Amino acid sequence: MFRRIWAIAQNTLSQAIRMRVAVVVIVLLLILLPLMSMTATGDQTALGKVQTFVSYSMSLTSLLLCVLTIIVSVYTVTNDLRRKHIFLVVSKPIRRFEIVTGKLLGVVMLDVMLLTVFGVIIYGLALFMPRMSRAEGAELEKVNREFFTSRTRLETSLDPDEIEQQSRRRYEQLKEDNRLPEDMTREQVMEVLRNEALSAAKSIPLGYVRKWEFENVRVSDPNEMIFIRYKLRGLPSPSDDQVYGNWRIGDFRSVDASGRLQAKTRPYYVSRPDPVRTFVEFSIPADVVAEDGYVSVELQNNPAISLVTIVAEDVQLLYRSGTFTGNFIRAELLILSRLVFLAVIGVSASTWLSFPVAVLVCMAVFLTGTVNGFIIESIDFVSAAFAILYQFTIRPVLWFLPKFDEAYNPTRFILEGRTLGWLFLGKVYLLTVFIKGGLLLLLGVFIFQHRELAKTSV
Repeated sequence: MFRRIWAIAQNTLSQAIRMRVAVVVIVLLLILLPLMSMTATGDQTALGKVQTFVSYSMSLTSLLLCVLTIIVSVYTVTNDLRRKHIFLVVSKPIRRFEIVTGKLLGVVMLDVMLLTVFGVIIYGLALFMPRMSRAEGAELEKVNREFFTSRTRLETSLDPDEIEQQSRRRYEQLKEDNRLPEDMTREQVMEVLRNEALSAAKSIPLGYVRKWEFENVRVSDPNEMIFIRYKLRGLPSPSDDQVYGNWRIGDFRSVDASGRLQAKTRPYYVSRPDPVRTFVEFSIPADVVAEDGYVSVELQNNPAISLVTIVAEDVQLLYRSGTFTGNFIRAELLILSRLVFLAVIGVSASTWLSFPVAVLVCMAVFLTGTVNGFIIESIDFVSAAFAILYQFTIRPVLWFLPKFDEAYNPTRFILEGRTLGWLFLGKVYLLTVFIKGGLLLLLGVFIFQHRELAKTSV
């Protein structure tokens, strides 16, 4: 059985390589990738250039390989059916599920080969770009610290239940005082109150301090650095577009005999201005982290240096947990998961649909996967009456379709230098490739097994 499947896979691979569309994709990427590395500008810094190149090159490679996978996987079956080549195979001692499996394996082999080749090209060009832009000193250090690395990101989030309770209490108070707007519905008023409560929870008035607590900071070497990443804005907006704050980082859970907080680790104090509405970060030694992995980050809105209310958004703590090479390989494997799924649905659809229809179905699935998170988030705001229908009809369909955006977008991990874990990658393969893809493959095999390939004529 395995020899027969392998023979079909090899035949499919050789057939795919000879296709014009495959040649066009290969030539395009061989020309465009080096050209993009030489023309990428970003924000004119070395970090901006390499981030721009990797973002566009990985996205372009993924897009072209996805389209190629759809066309090849559909063509390899429909062409054999249309040209009656399938009769030369089914007349031999070979089962139909072996034909489908062999076709799929051949397409996946093509994807692995091309993704490996172009992944190596992107990786090599990305490493060479800082030298090409003649980055040195602090600029080169920033590239290595924020891009050529793999860091675990820890975030703190506001309690949605607490925000909801505050909004409801505020709504009841307005209702009791007869101050509800007459031209707004209850849900519209609640939405405004939720936004106000959320903004208040993020705000730091003059003279106040906001604290974020992080746990499970697993730093292997106290001589390394940890990074605080955040985005600030001011109310009202400062005239110089700068927000000034005092940061204090350490473990301040202990209290001395006088009732004052006592640092259990060496505390660090940082005073700095930051541009508004822009992600920035600074680094401090990792010995600030307690033995149990705890560290607190505080931001003081000091009236001596600040004149506005600070609104702190997306405060994160990052620490190194791997290498850029390992993270890049996992990102490539994440792209491969979507290619395998598209190959599965292409082969499966081609067992019972014509070439144009099967390609259209696969493209619809691919496009839906690229905006799956946006669709789900948008429909979550529908009315309660439609939401019931949605839960039992549209949502199961959207769940079964792949997710290629948001957390499933490999480019985000590479650009932010954020670790893409093996556990997350394993979950993606289990759900997308083995469960969803497996069900689609079984459906295609079942249809192909019971399909009448030719009618007997007398």
